[in-house]
Amino acid sequence: MDFSFLSPVPDAVLAHNELLSQQALGKKIKIHSAQNGVPDLQGVKVAVVGVLDNRNDINYIGETFQLNEIRKAFYSLFPGSWHVVIADLGDIYKGETVNDTYYALKELVVTLLKANIIPVILGGSQDLTYANYRAYDNLVPMVNIVNVDCKFNLGDSSKPIKSNSFVGKIILDKPYNLFNYATIGYQTYFNPQEEIDLMESLYFEYYRLGEISNNITLVEPVMRDANIVSVDMSSIKSSDLSLKQKYSPNGFDGKEICAITRYAGISNKVTSFGIYEYKASKDDEVTSMLIAQMIWYFVEGVNYRVNDDDFSNENNFKKFITLTESEELVFYKSNKTGRWWIEIPFLANVNNKLKRHTLLPCMHQDYIDACNNKVPERWYKAIQKNSV
Repeated sequence: MDFSFLSPVPDAVLAHNELLSQQALGKKIKIHSAQNGVPDLQGVKVAVVGVLDNRNDINYIGETFQLNEIRKAFYSLFPGSWHVVIADLGDIYKGETVNDTYYALKELVVTLLKANIIPVILGGSQDLTYANYRAYDNLVPMVNIVNVDCKFNLGDSSKPIKSNSFVGKIILDKPYNLFNYATIGYQTYFNPQEEIDLMESLYFEYYRLGEISNNITLVEPVMRDANIVSVDMSSIKSSDLSLKQKYSPNGFDGKEICAITRYAGISNKVTSFGIYEYKASKDDEVTSMLIAQMIWYFVEGVNYRVNDDDFSNENNFKKFITLTESEELVFYKSNKTGRWWIEIPFLANVNNKLKRHTLLPCMHQDYIDACNNKVPERWYKAIQKNSV
């Protein structure tokens, strides 16, 4: 593996790590250091990597940043009863151009995915999600992305890519690998009506902040179907962040964002995870600790993953068939976890994109609704995308 473009974890962080308890995370993870080089990744399941490039941030004014405080906070936490092995691979510094940074990140993600290692990417502007997505070009036929954000980031795809338009590039740039895009926590007043209409016409999923805050469990089936999860720090309300990071008085609180990242981790399908739009400052303790806890909860989720989606053995599930006025709906419930799926039938005479996606994660409530003659909206949107 070629990791020549990775810079080691700074000595200041390693010195801080030496002062921590022997039971702290920093003493139990494999760290890329200048003295010892890149660690052996044998057995590693989660790899943290920083990307120090924010040049495509719409508010970029030439400032630089580092991730030292996040690492110090993360290292100081104590692990749960985990079997997951974690590595910190250090940082990708910004290349001569942003495309150089994209290339380095893409190649690293490809390498990690092939080794069955989940990259946890710390940025940097959120357009880095585009490079993360392109890493799947030759690995996964169709990709599902979940964006935890107050905005859709569709933008004007005819203009150069920015942090507020990377999704438009993902949709329109070849090869066309995107199947579903879901936004969790959007706030209507931050999104033009044209983008809301476009999300609807493309049958993408979007969940308002209030909807998720009222029922956080809505996140679980969406995450269960995701390959890539991207979190924008602007989705978190300003009172839960340090001064420079503040963006909006409304957003997820610390407890909610940690629950969301745990749902991402527990999903068997999520193979890369990123936290973006971090803006370091001297008054940084709150933000860095919150990001550290978000990573902690993601790893906690990964540790408790359960393979409950094997439906070849009838002993693993219960099957339920319901009739609505217009459809016969088939549901499956895992005997291991109690999680639910709904069957997406193949459509005749169409270019079927769902060869691997015939079962769509859902909730028990969707089954209850179907029993009351209400077709689940996620099922309907999946059918529409499949027929395009």
